[in-house]
Order: sequence, then C-alpha cells, then structure tokens
Amino acid sequence: MSADGSLRAVLYALAANFAIFLAKALAAAMTGSSSMLAEAIHSFADCGNQGLLLRGMREARRAPNREHPLGYGMVVYFWAFLVAVLLFTVGGAFSIYEGTHKLSDPHPLSWPGVGIAVLIIAVVLESFSLAGCLREIRKVAHGRSLWRFFRQSRNSDLIVVLGEDIAALAGLTVALGAVSLTLLTGNPVFDAAGSILVGAILILVAVLLAIEIKALITGQSADPEVEKQIRHFLGGRPEVAEILHLITLQLGDEILLAVKARMRESQDAQRLIDDINRAEADLRRTFPQIEWLFFEPDNRP
Repeated sequence: MSADGSLRAVLYALAANFAIFLAKALAAAMTGSSSMLAEAIHSFADCGNQGLLLRGMREARRAPNREHPLGYGMVVYFWAFLVAVLLFTVGGAFSIYEGTHKLSDPHPLSWPGVGIAVLIIAVVLESFSLAGCLREIRKVAHGRSLWRFFRQSRNSDLIVVLGEDIAALAGLTVALGAVSLTLLTGNPVFDAAGSILVGAILILVAVLLAIEIKALITGQSADPEVEKQIRHFLGGRPEVAEILHLITLQLGDEILLAVKARMRESQDAQRLIDDINRAEADLRRTFPQIEWLFFEPDNRP
C-alpha cells in the first residue's frame, strides 16, 4: 500500500466528515435531537482523528538517526491507536451518556424534518468517503474479503479510515431510524435509544481497531500476501538453493527483511558476494517497500 493511497483515503474522510459535522451541528441545534447531537460529536471527533492520522504520516517520514536507526515508520501506529481510544471515549462514551440522559428527561424534537434531511445528506457524503477508501483497498487487497483485509492489513491508516467510515454509516442509519420513529410516534424515547445504540456501535469498532493496531505496535510481520510473494520470489532465484529462514517486520509503510538461505554451489567468496548482491538488488527493485534487508548465506537453519 503506497503512502499516497493512505493519504488520499484520509483526505477523503476528512473532507466528508467536516462537511457532515457542520450539517449535523446545525440540525442538532434546530431540532434538539439527542441522536443528532451524538452524530455531530462523532463527526467532529472523526475530523480530529483524521488530523492525528495526518500528523502520524508526517512524523513517519522523518529520516533515521542514531536513536532511531530503523526510522520513525512505526509512529503511525501510536497515532492510529490514539484514534481508536478517542473513538471510544469521545464518540462512543459521549453518545451513550447523552442517550441515557435523554431517557431520564425526554422532550419532544423540534423541526425533525430538518434532522432527517441532514442525515440523508450525511449518508451520501459518508458513502463517498467509504467509496474512496474501498477504492484504495481494492488496489492492495489481492482479492481478499473486506473482513480478511481488515484482519491482515498492516496499513493502520487505511484500516482506521475503513472502521470509521463503516461505523459512521451504521450510526447514521441508526440515527435516521431513531429520528424517523420519533417523528412518527411522537415518543422521544426512540431518539434517546438511538443515541445509545450509536455509542455502542462506535465502541465496538474502537475495540476492533485497538486490537488490530496493538498487534502492529508490538511488532508484526509484513502482510501475509506480501510475505508469500517475497518467499516465492526468492525461491525462484537461480542463486538460491533453499530458503532456510525468512523474517519480515512491518515498520509503517516500510518492511524490514531478514533472510537466511543456502546458496547454490559457489567456488569462491567473491562469487558468493556477487550472488547475494544481485539477489538483494532484484528484491529491492521488485519490492520497493523493503527498506532494510539482511541476507545471510548458510547451510543450516
């Protein structure tokens, strides 16, 4: 997954969420809807989340130095994890609090038609954001299902945007149903219950995101599809007789690769060095995301 693809997905989401936040905030002020207020807070939090992701992507581009010899690529995982925490606290917890408060003190909505119109517009805008994210995912999914990609992808920015967009669409659907039921029945309890359900959805997505990003923070291998391609590439090299050991580590957009291999019969040290250098050069050319490469010849695992 290129950094450009991640950046496009984040910018799609930021533009959509900011427009949605403005519309929801205005509708919440006009209608007094608890579900609408929860949705406005959710969209505002999402704007902040995208800002954090952009900051992480910027920091990850810093050059390696003595204290960080492998660079700053993994800093994106910290910011992505913080986004998951904020989605839980600011989005989910506030929505549940607001809904619970309105259950204890329900009051009728004002201008509910305005709220419904804004929610429909928000669904359309959020769909554009999700479509942009899915377009970037299809470039690297290798035919995998969306759930499998979510579980296996090593691109924290992309899975966070995906999780946020899906949670947002689900929350909008719930809020639209809650406001509509309140309008039809005149019972504001539906609106309050909708706010609680929106909060539950956000918390569920936040927990799933936190689990995935935790694995990246603690050190995870490259995408299984990429690792499979690297292994297949090396196995087909004329210089390599057998791959004895292969380790990958995902560092943001970059990969660290360590290989121990039994080489074809070499008569002298210089030929062995040339074979390894040639294999390394072709590896880097075929897999440009490999930033650090350690290739060790051996005859035993």
